Amino acid sequence: MKQPLAERMRPRSLDDYIGQEHLVGQGSVLRKMLDAGHVPSFILWGPPGVGKTTLAQIVANKLDMPFYTLSAINSGVKDVREIIDKAKSGSFFQSKRPILFIDEIHRFSKSQQDSLLAAVETGVITLIGATTENPSFEVIRPLLSRCQVYVLKSLEEKDLLKLMDKALHEDVELKKKKVDVKETAALIRFAGGDARKLMNILELVVEADDKQEVEITDAIVVEKLQENPAAYDKGGEMHYDIISAFIKSIRGSDPDAAIYWLARMVEGGEDPEFIARRLLISAAEDIGLANPNALLLANACFEALKKIGWPEGRIILAETTVYLATSPKSNSAYSAIDSAIALVKETGNLPVPLHLRNAPTQLMKELNYGKNYKYAHDYENNFVEQEFLPKEILTKRFWKPQNNPAEARTAEFMKKLWGDRY
Repeated sequence: MKQPLAERMRPRSLDDYIGQEHLVGQGSVLRKMLDAGHVPSFILWGPPGVGKTTLAQIVANKLDMPFYTLSAINSGVKDVREIIDKAKSGSFFQSKRPILFIDEIHRFSKSQQDSLLAAVETGVITLIGATTENPSFEVIRPLLSRCQVYVLKSLEEKDLLKLMDKALHEDVELKKKKVDVKETAALIRFAGGDARKLMNILELVVEADDKQEVEITDAIVVEKLQENPAAYDKGGEMHYDIISAFIKSIRGSDPDAAIYWLARMVEGGEDPEFIARRLLISAAEDIGLANPNALLLANACFEALKKIGWPEGRIILAETTVYLATSPKSNSAYSAIDSAIALVKETGNLPVPLHLRNAPTQLMKELNYGKNYKYAHDYENNFVEQEFLPKEILTKRFWKPQNNPAEARTAEFMKKLWGDRY
């Protein structure tokens, strides 16, 4: 059976590896460790199709170490322990310490991750994990503290073009045809920084034509992909287009459209927690202070989803989606923080006013730290007017209440406290 192009073109050494120069380029941290003949346990964090699995295999080949692979989707504690037992047995015969590569390690439960701790800590195995999710949230702290984390980036256009050229000139199957690449914009756009996606599209377009001479244009790429909707996997452009349509439908207060796009993601096998995270962001960014309960519900949705699982979790996602779509909207908090960050970048580290500084020591008190600070609770209505911004930006205003009932009430309250400031 013929291997897919992406597998046939999988690099076998760092010299063939394209992209991630910050990790594998000359003088980079990972290359130095490989040249020294030793690597610690580490986690590769990055989007799909950027070379995480390939890099792990190259490390094992370079150091001539036994290489075990587990997928977090279909492996359990029993599988982990079996490999650890094999590694312990091998150590009696002075064989090299094996590498255990765990793909999608973020899907491992706490107990599964716990089962790795002792083996990693004692050096029975070298763990290499791959994840598309932030390991700070998805990997237990004890395991994370024992691993380096290396971030992989989506491949740039120049990397993708280099990969395409390499495949056309070196792949045993593609070399059988004369391929004339006239346009690359669609190829690059649909690949979305994903090398595997690029190889799949290239193979689809070239092999869809029985002729020995094949022309690649943007129109042909679009046509072939429309004929083969399976080519739009959840890590490709369709993934980003649908989540964009989903969030924009919520922002536009259209619950029917939002539910439709949710259904598309559910049927397409999208990660439910990815959807829940996007709902959390939307609750803060788009609904915001117009309905602060939206953030509470979105957070409850995320937690409930982890407890309930699938397929019932779709109901929790649907409830939250409709609630957010039908809520009043405000991005005042989102605009306020972005405005404040822009000013911080412009003005730098302005000094904290003396009366707002902490004064835990006598010396600090002698330097007037905290002097003349007015404790709000000592005053009527728990408020007293004083300045809280650096003197250089006293007149700057970041939060601007928007036109919705909740913020109108808040603005009225602030006006009673501060007068014309609000």
